[in-house]
Amino acid sequence: MTTLASPQTRQVRFTVIGDSAAFGTGDTDQLGNPRGWGFYLSEVFQDSCQYFNFSRPGARSGEVKDVQLPRALETTPDICAVIVGGNDMLRNGFDPRTLYENISQTCHELMACGTEIIMVELHDPGEILRVPGLLKRVIRRRVNAVNAVYYQLARELDLILIRTRNIPQVHDISNWHIDRMHPGPRGHQLLAREMASELQARGWKVDMPESQAADCHSRTAKIWWLICNGAPWFLKRSVDLLPVALILMAIEAARVLIEVIAKGYSAVTDRRA
Repeated sequence: MTTLASPQTRQVRFTVIGDSAAFGTGDTDQLGNPRGWGFYLSEVFQDSCQYFNFSRPGARSGEVKDVQLPRALETTPDICAVIVGGNDMLRNGFDPRTLYENISQTCHELMACGTEIIMVELHDPGEILRVPGLLKRVIRRRVNAVNAVYYQLARELDLILIRTRNIPQVHDISNWHIDRMHPGPRGHQLLAREMASELQARGWKVDMPESQAADCHSRTAKIWWLICNGAPWFLKRSVDLLPVALILMAIEAARVLIEVIAKGYSAVTDRRA
């Protein structure tokens, strides 16, 4: 669905639902309130904009469909960003089919109201996370499975999908929060600019958000964040994620071994031929 904004539009209703990436984690104002790309985008509509954000850190696709979507529909949004999938991916019961069904139903209900939908491709965490290579392969495989769901929905519904990995220097550390999982202030601004560009292409009257200088975190700030936030998060997630991560790493190691053996056998066969 391609939605062209009417020239008579004087107010845009822009709504966001999803998880921490939609909530604005990684970017706060001077009082500690989250901002994020949604805030920056809402500020640059040429017509007045009503901005609603019902996202919650930790939300999964089922919650977005069952809890956040009804609240979003009450706002009768002209544009709605649906940003979810990262937390589904981090659970040991992750099922791409369930993710697809939940997001698909969410999008269909929004589109029935004439809403333009924006989604965002997951970046490649392996490019910036300091974890063992085997774990990077496991994470990348899951991220690719989530992105495959996004690609399928984009094809089926003609929604706006921000191709995060195509943004120049997207994996530059200066664009990311200390946790290296969420965008930092400049990363959120980059996303807002990409969304503005896509909306302009579909006829919406929106200006380009500014892009400010990146914040550089000191070593002390990184250590303090790790103690206050990183360690508690890891302990909480290790209950269900760590066991399955170890299993998936073992499976990935087996895949690597099989690939090595297959390549070796192929090389020997080619020489004999």
